[in-house]
Amino acid sequence: MKRIFVTGISTEVGKTVASAIITEALEADYWKPIQAGDLDNSDSHKVARWISNSKTVIHPNSYALHTPMSPHAAADIDNILIDLKNITEPQTDNHLVIEGAGGLLVPLNDEDTILDLIRPEYKVVVVSRHYLGSINHSLLTIGWLERLGFEVNLLFSGDEHPSTESIIRKKTKARLIGRIDEEAAFNKQLVKEYAQRLLPALQSL
Repeated sequence: MKRIFVTGISTEVGKTVASAIITEALEADYWKPIQAGDLDNSDSHKVARWISNSKTVIHPNSYALHTPMSPHAAADIDNILIDLKNITEPQTDNHLVIEGAGGLLVPLNDEDTILDLIRPEYKVVVVSRHYLGSINHSLLTIGWLERLGFEVNLLFSGDEHPSTESIIRKKTKARLIGRIDEEAAFNKQLVKEYAQRLLPALQSL
């Protein structure tokens, strides 16, 4: 069974939408180890609203923090310390989509980052969205992963920007698996349409 870790080049680049689409396509389980803020409308809530299949199980967060900040800072406000030993992959016989928080090097504590949650056997999907500075953020994110031996799967989010996308692809070995266009709003039907479109690429991971 596949274990797919979805990370992004920054925050608010479309990781949760991408995670919902991948989850729907594979009828996978979904798990966000660390949620910071928006606990009444968390990423897990959004994925649950957007998927249509009846097979997916939404697994609880290992840490549900109250403040929308970097996990290390949000945990400090909640007077707790994030400990990797308390972040245990849920038991499932199904595929599992794991969504990170923010970007790849977002700190969890004084030592660990989101990168430390990614196991060697995981398939990694990087969500990249065009903005001023996104080329640098994309190359840094993909570069870290490639140096550690991960095969990176790239998913572009938002309006197409050929000059940005072409240079990212030229300077990395990342495999492009698709695009999520800029949409006014996402719902079950739209997520299902993207899921069907991306399914062949996801099955080959």
